[in-house]
Amino acid sequence: MKTALITGITGQDGSYLAELLLEKGYKVYGIVRRSSTTPYERIAHLVDRVELLSADLLDQHSLVDAIAASAPDEIYNLAAQSFVQTSWAQPVLTGEFTAMGVTRALEAFRKAAPKARFYQASSSEMFGRVVETPQTESTPFYPRSPYGVAKLYGYWITVNYREAYGYHASNGILFNHESPLRGETFVTRKITRAVASIELKLQEKLYLGNLDAKRDWGHARDYVDGMWRILQQPTPDDYVLATGETHAVREFVELAFAQIGRTITWKGTGVDEIGVDAKTGATLVEIDPRYFRPTEVDLLLGDPSKARRILGWKHTTGFRDMVAEMVAYDLTTVKEEAQRFARDD
Repeated sequence: MKTALITGITGQDGSYLAELLLEKGYKVYGIVRRSSTTPYERIAHLVDRVELLSADLLDQHSLVDAIAASAPDEIYNLAAQSFVQTSWAQPVLTGEFTAMGVTRALEAFRKAAPKARFYQASSSEMFGRVVETPQTESTPFYPRSPYGVAKLYGYWITVNYREAYGYHASNGILFNHESPLRGETFVTRKITRAVASIELKLQEKLYLGNLDAKRDWGHARDYVDGMWRILQQPTPDDYVLATGETHAVREFVELAFAQIGRTITWKGTGVDEIGVDAKTGATLVEIDPRYFRPTEVDLLLGDPSKARRILGWKHTTGFRDMVAEMVAYDLTTVKEEAQRFARDD
């Protein structure tokens, strides 16, 4: 039986990865931050099958202790401050978690389990203001947010530890991947929850920023399989995981509303643009300048050719199916929440 340790196990990717590894017969440990509450919603169905250890990316000694206690064969470093918009409001904290946190994790790995295999969750946000399309493993980086800059540090420190010490340390450069477990502050989940709330007459409008930003969106369930495949390789390396397709936020909105039988038509331009219900004329989408980034990433499109060739990996859930799954989940979830609040009142 192999043993794996996952930082960020309570997040979207951590939950799907833990489930995958358990299915493969692993003993799974997860690192959680000490808290007065237990925010384990995403892993509620797995809590009795994994072992949780208290540690923090801000605390070197706790990471060493967690790795020593779990004696892992594989370490998946998924923990980070991962919301781009928040990185502008909290750039220093983002750097501590998302950049220096990787160094602390690597140092703990070096001291407590140097024969293990280490996976670092890198991001397509490192490409930022892209200099070529599609983006590959050799595309130059040009991050456009504190989050992207911090992720780039994490990427390069992982490469440096691999080259300096000969460790099996690899980066997965993952393009956007979503699911019903995505955090509600991320634009995709914000859209699907709003669509559900509008359908249930709990909300009137959806407020968004840049509708024309384009992303390469896949399903998180596929991407954690890619993470696992990366660590099964005899030689450590860095891989782009992507679908090879790009879609605008506007298209995501249209498709999400289509799941509840509403067609969106667009009127106006720029910050005055609105999305209206084609049948009723009701305004369902408005632009709010607060949601624009100080520096925008207009287009991300990955080329997963290397991952297909070496890892045998490819995405299996298409864009439309992913959006449909997320809307269906939120229709159920929002309805249950509303019923629960009504009972509590």
